[in-house]
Amino acid sequence: MADTAADTSLSTRQAETNQVADPVEDSQYAAAALETHKREGLELAVRARFVAMAVISVFLVWVNPAWDVLYYHGILFLLCVNGWLIQRYGRVGHSRAELFLIFLDLLIMTVGIVAPNPFSPDDLPLAMQYRFDNFIYFFVILAGGTLAFSWRTVIAIGVWTSVMWAVALGLAWYYAKPFPELAAAAAAAFGAGTELAVEMDPNNFDFPLRIQEIFVFLLVALTLAVSSQRFSRLLMSNAGLERERANLSRYFSPNVVNQLSQNDEPLKQVRSQDVGVLFVDIVGFTRMSAGQDPHRVIELLRDFHGRMEREVFRHRGTLDKYLGDGLMATFGTPMAGPQDATDTLACALAMQKALDDWNRDRRRRGEAEICAGIGIHYGETVLGDIGANRLEYAVIGTAVNVAARLEEMTRPLQARIVMSDDLRRQVLIEHSGVDLLEDFVLKDAQDIRGLDQAMRVWCVPISRLSETPTG
Repeated sequence: MADTAADTSLSTRQAETNQVADPVEDSQYAAAALETHKREGLELAVRARFVAMAVISVFLVWVNPAWDVLYYHGILFLLCVNGWLIQRYGRVGHSRAELFLIFLDLLIMTVGIVAPNPFSPDDLPLAMQYRFDNFIYFFVILAGGTLAFSWRTVIAIGVWTSVMWAVALGLAWYYAKPFPELAAAAAAAFGAGTELAVEMDPNNFDFPLRIQEIFVFLLVALTLAVSSQRFSRLLMSNAGLERERANLSRYFSPNVVNQLSQNDEPLKQVRSQDVGVLFVDIVGFTRMSAGQDPHRVIELLRDFHGRMEREVFRHRGTLDKYLGDGLMATFGTPMAGPQDATDTLACALAMQKALDDWNRDRRRRGEAEICAGIGIHYGETVLGDIGANRLEYAVIGTAVNVAARLEEMTRPLQARIVMSDDLRRQVLIEHSGVDLLEDFVLKDAQDIRGLDQAMRVWCVPISRLSETPTG
């Protein structure tokens, strides 16, 4: 298994942000993003409504300190209850219950504003209801709608409100009982037939002003709908970025993902860099899997890869690729860190510790133990993207070959970890993982296939690893 990786000397992983997007995955992220936005928006809209209704109720008492103001308090209470119902039944997509409640919201507002207050002791012309300019309170409902609803629903709120207001105006004009004496008094005071007398007539509905209210409200609704649409696009774009970030997290540790997302320098700029390289492989996997149910073999590999991957990420490493029953990881990619060699060593020890814990559970279940060999090396590599339209991030160089050969040497050396002398020297230079070297034993002048000169290597005998600290 390691021969192929070593001979090619190429660390390949697909750059997810350059691949063709998976429609299913995109739709899942989009649905999750929209659901989150909808839920948060509804909760915020309801809280904003409660606050607004409370402020308006106090304001109404201040401008009209009389008992008949309780009628409007009742309307405010109904709007709060209806807002809570909208939050409860609201969901992404078309919901008849939600649309009905939004329609009911606007109907309660319209009736409450246009209909005369039944508790008021004054008998006023119906046209006077429009002189109070209560239409401005519809803007509160419209503004709250932008927090939770789609741009189409915002437009619907604008259209429904305008239609209700126009219908209510027509009905009020048709059924209104005029007060001729008030019109005569206005004519006597300001001159019969004058514009001022018409404006001051309490029976005048002032249709131009009412049409102006509808026109302005529709313009504001359209503007807010466009704003909501832009926000939805930003939301979907952000969902795409989160999907790409999640895909990157399959290959990089979280801190590396942060560096990639914040770094403006393209990775495709080829450069040389010293990195730590780790190869891990299950010992005797071919023999172990022979005659086994393929599903159980795949399940075993998933468990193994999951445990190894977790340690790679925990030690700030990059998962370069899976190699059948093993994997390759690098440390110091794509950006060098202050303790890349130490992280490589600590990860190798932690991997073996994770295997020990896993094997304890397997023994209790009567299952065979899993043994793995790990080779680790520190040296110069060449980093950069290769390819044209479909990019692959490559880590190539002798260091990759050496790490793969060291992993192979775990069998003849009867060791679970074989470390190069170069990595050991770098750990000593970094000063942060000296205690991790305690149980390593020197194996001098080892021939490494592909190298002209023998190497000093260090290994941990199988019997001593269980007591090795993992850093």
